[in-house]
Amino acid sequence: MYTLIRTLGASTAARRELIPGAAAFAIAELFYRFHSFALECLAFLATWYLLSLVYSLLYRAEKGTTAHQG
Repeated sequence: MYTLIRTLGASTAARRELIPGAAAFAIAELFYRFHSFALECLAFLATWYLLSLVYSLLYRAEKGTTAHQG
């Protein structure tokens, strides 16, 4: 996290990770009941990672199609 904020800046990092992070938090809160903080935390982080990956790929694809139309 430190490297992400240091590299991109706090504002850019927040914009990129706000939607996937909030969605992962909602999913974890609604569905994860492992009765173990460590397991729920790991599942939350894995969910955030996967949602961030999907969001990044969609954002890149959207940006690429816009550039070609231009």
